[in-house]
Amino acid sequence: MNGQSITLDRVAMRFGAFTAVDGISMRIEPGEFFSFLGPSGCGKTTILRMISGFMEPSEGRVLIGDKDMAGIGPNRRPTALIFQNLALFPLMKVWENVAFGMEVRRVDKATRRKKADELLEMVALGNQGDKLVSELSGGQKQRVAIARALAVEPSVLLLDEPLSALDLKLRQHMRAELRALQRRTGVTFVYITHDQGEALTMSDRIAVMNTGRIEQMGTPKEIYDRPQTAFCATFVGENNAFAGQVVAMDGDIAAVDTPMGRLLGRRTSSMKEGDAAILFVRPERCRVIQGEAVDNRVDTKVIRLDLEGAYANIVAEGPGRELSVHLTNQGDLSATGPGGLVTIGFDKHAALILPQGQLARS
Repeated sequence: MNGQSITLDRVAMRFGAFTAVDGISMRIEPGEFFSFLGPSGCGKTTILRMISGFMEPSEGRVLIGDKDMAGIGPNRRPTALIFQNLALFPLMKVWENVAFGMEVRRVDKATRRKKADELLEMVALGNQGDKLVSELSGGQKQRVAIARALAVEPSVLLLDEPLSALDLKLRQHMRAELRALQRRTGVTFVYITHDQGEALTMSDRIAVMNTGRIEQMGTPKEIYDRPQTAFCATFVGENNAFAGQVVAMDGDIAAVDTPMGRLLGRRTSSMKEGDAAILFVRPERCRVIQGEAVDNRVDTKVIRLDLEGAYANIVAEGPGRELSVHLTNQGDLSATGPGGLVTIGFDKHAALILPQGQLARS
């Protein structure tokens, strides 16, 4: 199997006065694992439906390879779609579910069975072909849906939040399986999710969406370490946000006056003195300090300590807002219990200053 590229050329989708997708232009490379990440209602599923042919864009073009898909229905596109609810046939045998698309294309039964068995081997269900789908676990059903989609030999596999109904441990296992399967087949995967962990773990690149537009597109590392907007900084991963005003600059470092005092961080090239800004720092890049020199320090009172085995999360209150700090559990967290007074510090190069803008969550 070989993947094909996908090009969105000024694509928009309007429903009356409501714009679901607002003039997006982008390209997904052949054989890429690409994710659209964003909250409910941001337009990501609408994009998937336009690629699959279940919707025609109000404006713009969708190309798969170099071919314009205008007027080409879902059954004639080189795509396969896996829905959130999987849409398997519970009273059919597993192999019959996998072979269903081939049956529609009038492939003979012997060939269907042979191909279905090969695909079931690929997804580690080689001995399950004669069971009913209703006898399988959630993770096994997920793999049957993937095998069925691959049976029609698509160049592009479209996945609409396919793991959302699974429990956490199984979701984590299926992430690794999906990524490994994509690498083996070379098919272009387009993945829709609101779960940042899924997108960061599996994707070659991610498009973060908000209100019908792409806020930022890049590799998982770029999206996480160098968010370009306040929305991306707060939607992808957890961040402590300090609103204030830029009061000084020294090269790529700026000082921001905030209710918690003057704080230093890396600035974007567009920032200048007097600008309203937000300084962001990840909880895992903060630490509890005891007298040592540090670029930024905030005196706080611990509200709670959440222990997660190997890790501990401190939620502390400073002047005007709460802060989160993620620590490894070194065996002595007694000094950071609720009610304790602690100073939280972080390096100026660990903080990022962005223009004020919409936050993903308050």
